[in-house]
Amino acid sequence: MIKKINVVPVPLALPILLIMALFCVPISTLNAQEIDLLLRSRRLIEPVQSRYAIEHRRESWSAAETALIVCDMWDAHHCLNAVRRELEMAPRMNRLLHAMRDRGALIIHAPSSCMEAYKDHPGREIAKTAPAAGNIPDNIGEWCHQIPSEERGTYPIDQSDGGEDDDVHEHEKWHDQLASQGRNPRSPWQKQIELLEIVDGDAISDQGVEIWNLLEDRGIKNVVLVGVHTNMCVLGRPFGLRQMAKNGKNVVLVRDLTDTMYNPLRWPYVSHVAGTDLIIEHIEKYVCPTVTSEQILGGEAFRFKSDHRPHLVCLLGEKEYNTAKSVEAFFRDQLASTFKYSLVHADPEAPNEFLGWKELETADVIFVSVRRRTLPDEQLQLLKTKIRAGTPVIGIRTASHAFSLNGGKPGEGYSEWPEFDSVVLGGNYHMHHGNKKPTDPKTSIRVVESAQRNPLVSGLLPEGEIQVNSWLYKTEPLAEGTTVLVSGRVGERTPHEPVAWTYINPYGARVFYTSLGHEDDFDTEFFGELLKRSLLWTAGLPHALATTIKPSGAE
Repeated sequence: MIKKINVVPVPLALPILLIMALFCVPISTLNAQEIDLLLRSRRLIEPVQSRYAIEHRRESWSAAETALIVCDMWDAHHCLNAVRRELEMAPRMNRLLHAMRDRGALIIHAPSSCMEAYKDHPGREIAKTAPAAGNIPDNIGEWCHQIPSEERGTYPIDQSDGGEDDDVHEHEKWHDQLASQGRNPRSPWQKQIELLEIVDGDAISDQGVEIWNLLEDRGIKNVVLVGVHTNMCVLGRPFGLRQMAKNGKNVVLVRDLTDTMYNPLRWPYVSHVAGTDLIIEHIEKYVCPTVTSEQILGGEAFRFKSDHRPHLVCLLGEKEYNTAKSVEAFFRDQLASTFKYSLVHADPEAPNEFLGWKELETADVIFVSVRRRTLPDEQLQLLKTKIRAGTPVIGIRTASHAFSLNGGKPGEGYSEWPEFDSVVLGGNYHMHHGNKKPTDPKTSIRVVESAQRNPLVSGLLPEGEIQVNSWLYKTEPLAEGTTVLVSGRVGERTPHEPVAWTYINPYGARVFYTSLGHEDDFDTEFFGELLKRSLLWTAGLPHALATTIKPSGAE
């Protein structure tokens, strides 16, 4: 008996082989998949105050129409700390290259000024032999310092010193070591870091025209950038974000797989990682969206080991006290190095909806300055899920009636959360004492006797009372378990009401609330220091809190 053998019919197999041979189509391209991404950008919502809101949108990209460019991940650098961060980031980046390659995307390795090391590499030939495109943009072969959209903003960091953040003595030893290896200490790179694998089918180029030709030849519409340094090469190279954006590619930066050249001793005098955040924010406003690596790899986004900042998500949705402006300035000036913060604004065109609300998914602390908003069910459910999971909360002023209406019913698909005040904050807001007019007596506040040694208020106020512009809320009695720190009254005619307190809510989370939060309060040293301390306490940062408290009698 003759055994039957299954074979692929020639009429089917031959065309596929011919296509692959004639057009050099990689096998991975034939099996290309869809890549689902959550793009983050910033939209101008308040032109006068130049206020931007985070926005997210989901897109699905064909991997066959996508390239990932690795920018300047060199084997050495003149800044030792830059090398350390690159070594830390590279293994995660290599995993991303494998995942994108496996899905069918083109990988382009672009270690600038290192092409001599790859002159005989097949990947170099892939780039050099791509047919000339019929639409080569003007100046695509040149460095791009700015695109027109950036003219609307102010560049967020001072990098005029080159951005090196090394210890001086370590820096000298590092340059001596580079020189002993026969490298130029100021430009020691010779090839790409070996932790990033280059495999068959990958391309290698540092030339804008070559890379453009390759993208057009492969029908690539989407470009993903990883590498260093964001504020220099990643933005400015001929194959960088600016050139790709201005010439019509759907380009994104992988914001957790990049780094900056920024020295914290320069303006705006924030930590190195906070400087990177400022550049990413600039990119999201004026250049292109960003994504994160876990969208492809799963798990959590990459974070440098030195970056211990909790993610603070601020919900901002009230018009009475302009806290959107006050809070933004406060965090930028006071806490950018301590917290990785996201400002989530109510949509001016749909006040009950919050732009960028998905930032809540990774929140370590939630800050609330919202007044009488009902939320779409999906947004409210995420907020409840995070809080019920034990995420700490800090609320100011109108947070006590953030998600409840004063009469009326929510629209279809929207919901209230009136228990937020009593259950989450431990409060009991039932209107105010009516001292709103300029001619009315002001609110006088004091640290309560039992809280004089509490680290949140110790040494903040002189003995006696001070006056503030926030009119007094009726909050008594509070939930059992609250610790009142500050009380207030209006003249002699009202009893003292709790003005600031701490609470461990039923979900086991730390909570701080204050009915202060008038725009003028942010101009006082007392309120700013109270807010800073309460944020550190709520986030569970005892060391940082201890360093903010001056010894009694200190200048």
